[in-house]
Amino acid sequence: MEPIREATTRTWASAGTAEEALARACDQLLSLQDEAGWWKGELETNVSMDAEDMLLREFLGVRERQTTERTAAWIRSKQRADGSWTNFFGGPGELSTSVESYVALRLAGDSPDQEHMRAASAWIRSAGGVERARVFTHIWLALFGLWSWDQVPTLPAEQILLPAWFPLNVYDFACWARQTVVALSVVLSYRPTKPLPFQIEELGGAEPWSPPNPNSLTGRALVFLDRLLHLYQKHPIGFLRRASLARAERWIVDRQEADGSWGGIQPPMVYSMLALHLRGYGNDHPVIRRGLDGLERFTIDDDGPRRVEACQSPVWDTALAMIALADAGLPADHEALARGADWLLGEQIPGRGDWAVRRPELPAGGWAFEFVNVNYPDVDDTAEVLLALRTVPEDRRAKAAADRGLRWLEGMQSSDGGWGAFDADNCRSLMREVPFCDFGEVIDPPSADVTAHAVEVLAVAGRGTGTAAQRGVRWLLDNQETDGSWFGRWGVNHVYGTGAVVPALIAAGVGADAAPIRHAVRWLERHQNPDGGWGEDARSYDDPEWIGRGPSTASQTAWALLALHAAGERTTAVQRGIGYLIETQLPEGTWEEPQYTGTGFPSDFYINYHLYRLVFPVMALGRLAR
Repeated sequence: MEPIREATTRTWASAGTAEEALARACDQLLSLQDEAGWWKGELETNVSMDAEDMLLREFLGVRERQTTERTAAWIRSKQRADGSWTNFFGGPGELSTSVESYVALRLAGDSPDQEHMRAASAWIRSAGGVERARVFTHIWLALFGLWSWDQVPTLPAEQILLPAWFPLNVYDFACWARQTVVALSVVLSYRPTKPLPFQIEELGGAEPWSPPNPNSLTGRALVFLDRLLHLYQKHPIGFLRRASLARAERWIVDRQEADGSWGGIQPPMVYSMLALHLRGYGNDHPVIRRGLDGLERFTIDDDGPRRVEACQSPVWDTALAMIALADAGLPADHEALARGADWLLGEQIPGRGDWAVRRPELPAGGWAFEFVNVNYPDVDDTAEVLLALRTVPEDRRAKAAADRGLRWLEGMQSSDGGWGAFDADNCRSLMREVPFCDFGEVIDPPSADVTAHAVEVLAVAGRGTGTAAQRGVRWLLDNQETDGSWFGRWGVNHVYGTGAVVPALIAAGVGADAAPIRHAVRWLERHQNPDGGWGEDARSYDDPEWIGRGPSTASQTAWALLALHAAGERTTAVQRGIGYLIETQLPEGTWEEPQYTGTGFPSDFYINYHLYRLVFPVMALGRLAR
């Protein structure tokens, strides 16, 4: 394989420091490609993934001492000085994550009298105690007799029988919540208990637990409905309950992927195995066996502490890596791009998934995020894959795949002109007020970042003047924030949204001198840090004072530079941003970035994509160098 440094030296004679930084970064990115053609960086989240993995293994009776010790070491390593655990680097302590981590360490044999455990329990009590933890944490505690099932909002298994047009049916939930809700409806029907040899009185808060007390009339009505359903759970209609559990069981089994996962993400894997275990599936059953094997594939088990990824992102990472290398000047016929494109073409999903409930006439053609996920392709990955495929010479196979992908992407547009990630018109806000749903976004409405990626690829593919793209442009213009930025649903946060939208609008024909673009440019310039970089803390989802504010990171600096470049800016702000990337680059060509710049659920769940710190700076430096 031809070294990228040689290729870029020829392309940019007398390369300056920006070009040298780019060459080092490209060499590093090329070195990370798998022989099969894909790229994949670690996807780091918080230690609740590891705690729940340990608790699942305890419930199923498969927890092993060595695995427990290595997982516990990882959990301990992430404890903060005040005794708590947080959901993202540099963030505040988080109660539910801290409770789950504490219980997992108790399970691993840590004594409540040890210094780190005393610090943890004291912090938990100061934050309100176990009584104020989220519903999902209470479910885990109830599974082991540490919490009362009567104090957990219910989900009747009969929900699976509701038709797709009826409010509160399972397809009103976003796909990630849907898979979890169906599985947990089975668990809550059985309400099992497997007692542990310890209790957690030391985590009790000063105030007793109290049921939800929402402000809205709808919320209060749903709380009342939950009370009625609690009564029904104790005396269900026999034949209806049996039919519901059988339907839910079949729904779950039908959606297991070939790699043993469910939807390619950790939470549905865990809850689906719990549900099927309660339905009588033993640990030697092929479905459970595949599920446990799938969890192992999500586990990083190197020489360091054992840790679990919530998901894996090879399709996303490969598409971004190819776009970045092409931006850097890698020739279209380069072997790395050819191998990446060939792998991506093999990942297009030919069959129909849950998305077809809302789009029954739409042919398949999307791409998913993970190695294996045939049920849940998404608009974001499809858009980036289609852009990546344009970096290599088009042949008949690639053209047919792109045509299918563009048709599917256009068909997934919501009625308001925007795009959500996994479903069209998944916007019923009633679902957010269900008492059970106190953690994470549970619907999938259109977002600025996903809509921008859809609009951008339609424009690049020559469809920018078409109805779908122009409706998307109008959606983006209508959803610009008053300060000039755009909200970022899947990345932190307004820097991400703005970094996605500005290039898309420019590609779709909005002039660089148009008022929305100038407004966005001014917002980015105002929020540049003194060191020349850009950064935004995940607390911006909860506190407006954090919007556009935070320590500079390589990925967020690159997002800002991509927007400024698209807007035609060649200002001091751009030069300072380039200078930040040059000055902070590590010798091996990448950047240090412990911050979590990816978003799973705003306000609740964040992601450190370890490849972001490399692919986005390569994109930005490549475009600016050219």
